[in-house]
Amino acid sequence: MVNCVVRNWQGEEVGETTLELRVAKEENASHIVHRALTRQLNNARQGNACTKTRAEVRGGGRKPWRQKGTGRARAGSIRSPLWRGGGVIFGPKPRDFEVKMNKKERRLALRTAFFSRTEDLIVVEEFAEQFPRPKSKELLSAIARWGIEPNKKVLLILPEPQLNVYLSGRNIELMNVILATSLNVYDVLAADKIIVTSTAIAKIQEIYGE
Repeated sequence: MVNCVVRNWQGEEVGETTLELRVAKEENASHIVHRALTRQLNNARQGNACTKTRAEVRGGGRKPWRQKGTGRARAGSIRSPLWRGGGVIFGPKPRDFEVKMNKKERRLALRTAFFSRTEDLIVVEEFAEQFPRPKSKELLSAIARWGIEPNKKVLLILPEPQLNVYLSGRNIELMNVILATSLNVYDVLAADKIIVTSTAIAKIQEIYGE
């Protein structure tokens, strides 16, 4: 269990909240998080790269010249991989990169990854009412008040869809806005700082806590 300071829109400390998640044992933590991360990255690959073998390249059915007597190297097809315009040897073919991982392991890895970022976690009060319309400048100012440098990658976790907040954050280069229900290992580990609302913290513990 970790106690987190809650800040308001002005950046002032207004209270505390607790984060309690069941995580992996220390000796297994890095291994299971690494497995979950490589699974996510592998499963995101399309795997549709495709090259043609000499059998698939159009043409090349006729022998270019007779076998003997020309002084040239023997050749059976103009689509040989040795020729320009020929097939490709051992080139990529469509394949499935999917890596399987048990649901319990995935959830444990996600909890472990999130809990490991508590030092970079900034908990704030709900601020959706501050955005009657999208305004990236206002969100940038708030980030500065919360003590985050402008060159840091920021992950903003919301408890539910908030259109104006999302539109404000979407336009900020180093910010990624996701929902508490869409938490994933890559986004959690890739960010330098994580901003999460107090409601989102409660939702994360409700959904992922076991």
